[in-house]
Parts: sequence; structure tokens; C-alpha cells
Amino acid sequence: MTEFGKSLSFTETTIPGLLIAELPVHGDSRGWFKENWQREKMVAAGLPDFGPVQNNISFNDEIGTTRGIHAEPWDKWVSVATGRIFGAWVDLREGPTFGAVFTAEIDPSRAIFVPRGVGNSYQTLESDTAYAYLVNDHWSADAEYSFLNLADETAAIQWPIPLSEVEISAKDLAHPRLADVTPIPPKKTLIVGANGQLGLALRDLFGDSPRYDYAGRDSIDLADPAFLSSRRWRDYDTIVNAAAYTAVDLAETPDGREDAWASNVTGVAALARVAAAHGITLVHVSSDYVFDGTKDGAYVEDDALRPLGVYGQTKAAGDAIVSTVPRHYILRTSWVIGEGKNFVSTMASLAERGIDPKVVDDQVGRLTFTDDIARAVSHLLGAGAAYGVYNVTGSGEPLSWADVARRVYALVGSDPSRVTGVSTEDYFASATTPIAPRPRNSTLDLTKLGATGYVTEDVVDGLERYLARG
Repeated sequence: MTEFGKSLSFTETTIPGLLIAELPVHGDSRGWFKENWQREKMVAAGLPDFGPVQNNISFNDEIGTTRGIHAEPWDKWVSVATGRIFGAWVDLREGPTFGAVFTAEIDPSRAIFVPRGVGNSYQTLESDTAYAYLVNDHWSADAEYSFLNLADETAAIQWPIPLSEVEISAKDLAHPRLADVTPIPPKKTLIVGANGQLGLALRDLFGDSPRYDYAGRDSIDLADPAFLSSRRWRDYDTIVNAAAYTAVDLAETPDGREDAWASNVTGVAALARVAAAHGITLVHVSSDYVFDGTKDGAYVEDDALRPLGVYGQTKAAGDAIVSTVPRHYILRTSWVIGEGKNFVSTMASLAERGIDPKVVDDQVGRLTFTDDIARAVSHLLGAGAAYGVYNVTGSGEPLSWADVARRVYALVGSDPSRVTGVSTEDYFASATTPIAPRPRNSTLDLTKLGATGYVTEDVVDGLERYLARG
């Protein structure tokens, strides 16, 4: 008997992510009505915004019709329009809850959200039962599925009607026992720009687990229209965009301007389209160059963008594009230091060769080490931090480039007074090629990131650690 008058609510079960829903059903002498799927109300009440794309109905004539146990690589919203079922769900995902079982009766006043990789099965308890389910992906022969035998002794499901007395398909009877089931792997993360400074740091942090795909410029072409269908995107939950055009001065030339816009805007737009279409979280790394550097004090995340040069303009355009993706993180960085040639390694080399450099002293900010950015990416994703923009730089007192150079000289055992500070104008006075305008103040406020529980490394400590690696 369908229960009328419930309030909409969701309850966690013993299987992570499997949610039982109580649905309001309104009835009178004519029959009843319910909102079987109402995105706005249900998401507000605690249902994941899983983005269904297909609605299926399975009609069952007889009591005891039994189907499953099937685990697919998509989420389901299961309910009944008429009749009643005994449902059984088994966690077939990789992880500590593999093999966990949950059972419940479902009638029109109750539904269940079944996350990707949880095996779904049911037995009808009334004739003429209409079993309905929404899914957030289309069936594909290339998808990875798992199945479990309905009579598996480990799961030990207590079916109301013995399996020997019910209608079961030959295919379901042939499914493997739990010991022989191939678990559904977690969704994957694609790291774009995997051979760059940040990409290498992300690889060092995440390792070579099959959960992570690393794509360099030689293996991915964001400008190719085929990119949009180049992978089974529903198998991914995250894309980290560590790729960018960063030649700030070259970007001021005609060819450089074209390349900067192609990489930092057109390429980002391709990633954003994929992420938005498939419910993927897009992590994008931005820059202090989206600001003009005239603010008195540190920039916060919602300060107005006022880029000075072509590079900054392309990064600001990329930020605007990424902000339209429902699930996004934009990480604003400054003065990035990682593997390979960079300002710190150059200063260390000059010190060791006995060279006394002139270094700009009217641009102020903080260094950001790529391993710190990588850890921040991992933290924000793992903590489920609110989507949006986060400043991610080293912590501590802001320094000028000349200050940083003097710190490097001191740390490698050279006299820091050998570094001479000069203005930006004097430093570039003899340049014969276009020079991009630089923000004089690149200091980014770290309060928002700190509120998530992540504190970046002090710049001076990071310098010492970086140089100690040799």
C-alpha cells in the first residue's frame, strides 16, 4: 500500500553514496500523483546533481520476477510507478566496501539513488509492477560493467521469494560469484600539460596509478574537433589543465599573440565544453597577470580583472570560460617555480659562476612552487571544497625579484650584496623586442584557501628546500 503524505527526504545507507529517498505522494479517490524526479527540490534536499540523460521503464507481469545484479559505470535513480519491489544493492566498486549489501522495499512513495559501480537488482512483490530508472549516461559497448550472481553465498541476499521459485533469465543465472567479479574502478583524472613544470609535479604526487591519465602536447590536440569525442568522458570525474602558453614577452608579437590565444583560450574552451557536457570537474591554473598590479594590498579572488598585456588578457579570458563550467576550480598563482630552467635556477647558476646580476626590485609578490600547487589541487578535490576561484601561492612576506635573488645567493653561499636592484624600466631599457607590461604588485591573498584547511609553504622555506635538492 503506497504511503501518502511523506515529506521529501534522503537517508544514507550502509553503502557509501547509496541514498534512500522518501517521496511525497498525493492521493484521493481518483488515484495518486507524485513528482518522481524534480531536480531543484531533490538537489536541495541532498541528492547529487547527477544529470540524467535517459529514462527507462521495465514492466513486470508476475510476482517474483527477479533481475540483476548489474553494476554499470553510471548513476541511477530507481523508483516504481506501480507495484512494489524488494531491491538488493551490492557494492561492486574497488575499495574497502566491495561486497557490502543493502536491501529495502520500494513502492511509489520511495526511491533510491544508486551510484556508479553499485550492483542493482530487484524482485517484484506485486503483479503489474512498473520499475523506472533514470541514468546519466547512454549504454555503450565500450563501457566497463560488472555482474554478480543473484545467489552468491557471500552477499547472502535474503530474497523474499526463493530464487528456485521465481523467473530469472539464463544470463543472470550465469553471472559470477563475488570472488570472481571484476570490480568497477573509480573514475579517472586527466592531466593536460603533463610534461610541463606543473604536470611533472602532479605526476610526482599522483604517481602512475591507472586512475590518472597524463597527456602532453604530443598526445592531445585541443584544437582538433575530434577531441570532443576522443575518449569515453563519463569514465572521468576530473580534468586538471596544467597546460598554458606562458611566454609573456613573445605573446606581444603577432605570431605569439596567435599562439597565446590558441592555447590559453581556444584550448581551454574545448576542455570547458567537455567538462560541462559530462559533469566533469575542471581544475584550471591561472595567473597574477589577470590583474594590473596597481592595488594597494593583496589581491582577493573576486577583485576585478584588469590585465595589462596579451598573456594576461588570454588568461583572463580563460578564467571567464572556466567559470561557466558548473564544477570548476580556478587556481591563481604567481611566479611559478618547478623543474627545469626558471628564475631561481638561473640565479643559483649566476652565483656559482661569480656573476653579479641586476634584478628588478619594483615588482613584488610571492614565489609558488609547483609541488605546492599540486598538493593544493589534491586538497581541494579531496576536501570537496566549494567550487570557484582560489589564490594559490607561497606564503610569508612578499618579496621583490631582487629580494628573491639575494635569498638565493645567500642560500648557495654567495654574497647577496652582489645582486643590484634596478627598476623595470631600466632593466628593459635596451630591449630590441616587444616587452610585456608586468604587474608591479603580484601579491595574492591566501585567506580563502586557508579556510579550506590548506596552508601553503613559506616562500623562504620553499627556496631552501628547492635549492637543497640540487
